[in-house]
Amino acid sequence: MALTSTSRIGLAAMALACVLTPAWAGQTQPPTPPSAQDLKFQAFIHDERAVAIAAGIKPSIYEAATANIHRNQKVEDLNLNQPEFSRPVWLYLDSAVSNKRVLDGQAGLNANLQTLSSIEAKYGVPKEVVVSIWGNESDFGHGHEVFNMFEALATLAYDGPRAEYAKPEFLAALKIMQQQKFDPAIMTASWAGAFGQTQFTPTTFLQHAVDGDGDGVIDMWHSTADALASAANVLADAGWQRGNVWGYEVRLPAGFAYDQADVDTVKPVADWRKLGVTKISGATLPSSLENGAIFLPAGARGPAFMVFDNFKVILKYNNAASYALAVSLLADRIKGKDPVQASWPRDEIPLTRDERLAFQTYLTKLGYDIGTIDGVLGRKARAALRTWQQRHGIAADGFPTEDLLTRVAIDAQSRKP
Repeated sequence: MALTSTSRIGLAAMALACVLTPAWAGQTQPPTPPSAQDLKFQAFIHDERAVAIAAGIKPSIYEAATANIHRNQKVEDLNLNQPEFSRPVWLYLDSAVSNKRVLDGQAGLNANLQTLSSIEAKYGVPKEVVVSIWGNESDFGHGHEVFNMFEALATLAYDGPRAEYAKPEFLAALKIMQQQKFDPAIMTASWAGAFGQTQFTPTTFLQHAVDGDGDGVIDMWHSTADALASAANVLADAGWQRGNVWGYEVRLPAGFAYDQADVDTVKPVADWRKLGVTKISGATLPSSLENGAIFLPAGARGPAFMVFDNFKVILKYNNAASYALAVSLLADRIKGKDPVQASWPRDEIPLTRDERLAFQTYLTKLGYDIGTIDGVLGRKARAALRTWQQRHGIAADGFPTEDLLTRVAIDAQSRKP
């Protein structure tokens, strides 16, 4: 039926009204425009497509993985306060090596004894250590991964202090999806992009993951055998020494030179014995062909440990000393050994992130190389603090406290520009 001129005018008016009426009409206020950070995130997703395709990722894979992801503010917040670095070590260990965690670990070991025995025979890593990693990473498979892997990694990769870490991980996650034919909806991860029962990063998966149950698919989320065998393979590839221990608790003599207490300061056990170091019970240090180091996770007022190469291998799984200690101590407890005997300095008030930033700022002002001022007091910052303590006649344990922060601040503020 032909339209009259009046009808045509009416339809044109309606069309114009649709064009001019904003999408938020009828709402109380217009939608919030994207922030500069959101736009930067979107630009990363757009630009990274070409990078992924050049690396062999199918366009359909990229589009499926990134279809509904957005910048995740919670990921950015968590990136600033990692518990292994920001919580006092004793509070971290309270949960990581709790009595419940020990009992659950023993139950998990017994329930998977055949699988774990085969893994230990093949890779040389004690089953208690493998189970301890399982417990610390996912509470023996019961942990909840609440982030979309691609969203978490893209949030870290588009900008910020972990961008160089996250960019290759994002690409590796795409490769896993393509190789293993996973639905991106099931590819959940931690805020940092680690996934599965033993929390592999995507690049670690591509390098070390193994098919523990022999079904032709490496599924770290649902196959306990895959997850446990892969964790053992990581440690074996990193140099785990079959038959050797990670370390044990020791007692330091009065007047001990605390500047010698560093995981990178290694000596023959016989040399430590000559310096008066004993086992925590007071017994003589056992003979060993390995070189050991003294580790003080809470400074001079806390427990001391003799650590060996296998402890450093665990650090390659997660480069946080408190994590490596948690894995080591939980493995010992699962095996039936005693808990830590010395007391932790629980009266020390944990430093806030602002205080940690201030520590780094003052040490930098004093001329020390502490790396990036990021609120994470890593090895460089602790080495700088130890040097400062030596120069001021303080036990050089490199352990940051509120009292030391005050002293360092006074020193830095008294220096001329």
